[in-house]
Amino acid sequence: MAEDHNSDMHAQDDENRLISLRRQRLSEIRKLREAFPNDFTRTATAAQLDANYEAKEKSELLALGATADVVGRIIRMRGPFVVIQDGTGQIQLYMNNKSFAPDVAEELKALDLGDIIGASGEIFKTDKGELTLRVAQFRLLTKSLRPLPDKHKGLTDTEMRYRQRYVDLIVNAQSRQLFETRSRIVRCIRDYFDVLGFMEVETPMMQVIPGGATARPFITHHNALDQQMYLRVAPELNLKRLLVGGFEKVFELNRNFRNEGLSTRHNPEFTMLEFYQAYARYQDLMDLTEDLFRHIAISVLGTTELNYQGTTIDFAQPFARLTVVESIQKYCEVEDLAAFSTRDNLCALADRLEVHFDKAMPAGKILMEIFDQRVESQLHQPTFITEYPIEVSPLARRKESNPQVTDRFELMIGGRELANGFSELNDPEDQAERFREQVAQKDSGDKEAMHFDEDYITALEYGMPPAAGEGIGIDRLVMLFTDAASIKDVLLFPHMRPVHDDN
Repeated sequence: MAEDHNSDMHAQDDENRLISLRRQRLSEIRKLREAFPNDFTRTATAAQLDANYEAKEKSELLALGATADVVGRIIRMRGPFVVIQDGTGQIQLYMNNKSFAPDVAEELKALDLGDIIGASGEIFKTDKGELTLRVAQFRLLTKSLRPLPDKHKGLTDTEMRYRQRYVDLIVNAQSRQLFETRSRIVRCIRDYFDVLGFMEVETPMMQVIPGGATARPFITHHNALDQQMYLRVAPELNLKRLLVGGFEKVFELNRNFRNEGLSTRHNPEFTMLEFYQAYARYQDLMDLTEDLFRHIAISVLGTTELNYQGTTIDFAQPFARLTVVESIQKYCEVEDLAAFSTRDNLCALADRLEVHFDKAMPAGKILMEIFDQRVESQLHQPTFITEYPIEVSPLARRKESNPQVTDRFELMIGGRELANGFSELNDPEDQAERFREQVAQKDSGDKEAMHFDEDYITALEYGMPPAAGEGIGIDRLVMLFTDAASIKDVLLFPHMRPVHDDN
């Protein structure tokens, strides 16, 4: 441990010396000219150069005499060859100091890895066939005061990748590609719902009453109103108010905030897709969801097959559909349906399966503890789980043939939930009663239970059409499509404990 500590200290000393040297160089530049100019005009990107000239022979380029003005960050320096990186790729420069005036040659020697430069010159190919820009003139645009990570090791410290995402994006092409994929997925989702006639809307992030999900909210304060407010845990109730107002198909790509722990699946701030459709049932949304995932796979990946953490998932196959009880029967090898018939029998089943649960829980919550602890992690292939107990579904419609469960589903892939949807409860009296039950649970100490939203009941009393709605976790969806093990891998700036937090 002492050797590791000494090694870290030496590395820190070396970095400090490099930073000091770069600051000295910046100081010299300031004496001569504007140190951070913004007067260089780019005429071509790395991708454009590659598209226009990579296929041409060396002799063709020589005869063509094409020129370009490029910009980018220096990521490699090897003799007269310098490689810069822009937002589309890499460009090799040939910068022979013998071809520059003495003062320019000195400025060339002062360039460091990480500096951002603009360069102008003629495009050619080396004897090895490498597309290159022979630099006639260049300009330092931004001096990098901190050295980039070692070019061979890269930025391999996982925590530093999350804390300093800007460095991670500079040196790790895989990270840049992941977030480009995320952007394409979100755009694909928007296009998909636009084609189906859904209208994208925006609803408030600050709410007087947090609703739409059973979750512990973040609390804030509005100074001008002297009023306690909450960051939203879900946009659901506002989106359903829009159904009351007459918009029959709405969706929102939204930011939600839940005051919960951090894990590989949870971040206190996260992105959800929520959509609601009047005159639809939960079965309709299962069909839509299956088609949506298949559409994303083909549009973004070019195939219906993907690999997630060593498991091949094929979206071309029909998604499995099981009730909660059926899934426990299948994956826990419970043959006797009587095990689910009474609360006492469920308690006995939970004990036999070594499931941890609160002895005061109602039957529906005990059932879900069995599912969560013994079944969910085994659902690797796309599986819709249906008929959730009413105790854990305060906003879902009761199943007509069995009022103890609801017309609700969750989509499981890779051993985790990716989507949650149901036929909506539009009976204002039933909804009011369930809100009262939630308030009773909150008064009993359940910090995730819902508040009573009187205005939402008023909206239902005006009449909400029969409908179905769903939420899909965008972060978990991106994890699936990019084979990312942790939610922090797919968030540009995940929540991290402060470095100097003594706790």
